[in-house]
Amino acid sequence: MIPAMSYTPPAGLVAVAEGFGVPQALYVPRFLPGARADELLADTLARADWRHERVTLFGRTMTARRLNACYGEPRASYRYSGVVRRAAPWTDQLRTLAADVAAAVGWRFNFVLINRFRDGGDRLGWHADDETDLGLKPVIASLSVGAERVFRMRPKAGGASIGKVLEHGSLLLMWGMSQRDYQHAVPPTARPMGERLNFTFRWTRPEHRGAVP
Repeated sequence: MIPAMSYTPPAGLVAVAEGFGVPQALYVPRFLPGARADELLADTLARADWRHERVTLFGRTMTARRLNACYGEPRASYRYSGVVRRAAPWTDQLRTLAADVAAAVGWRFNFVLINRFRDGGDRLGWHADDETDLGLKPVIASLSVGAERVFRMRPKAGGASIGKVLEHGSLLLMWGMSQRDYQHAVPPTARPMGERLNFTFRWTRPEHRGAVP
């Protein structure tokens, strides 16, 4: 199991971030310059190994209403919804992106899950990234490019949700007990919109049981 480690976002990141409205979550608009965000969107749409995700919820297996792809270091994998996702090798572009995100947030990542929302009907249901493979207090850096979508968080104990429009090139950072205490979702919308990609960087236990750095 990945040991629990304390984490505090770097002061430089906090200075340019906005509070999300829940503890241990920050939103950084314009994290990527527009031209780089445009290039990342176009290249990933064209070159990623897109797959229909199969998930198991409440004992029922279904096809998720979105596409995804996984990349990372050798032997990196991530188990959720009853399925193990094994990372394809980093592309040069994604390796550089992972290093840049890691330098900005002060944490290392060995895995990225890319979700592709093709239109407003593609969605991400309520859940928490609280799988054992991620450890007790995971650091999740979520980069969005493409069409703007609303990202919502709600307390597991009950209460109203809080939403934020995730802009093209923005970064959402979650850490500490945010996954234990909150769920998050990207609800569907009837508004016409283009493609959106979401890159969720994380450290996940390698299959040989390596430790978090």
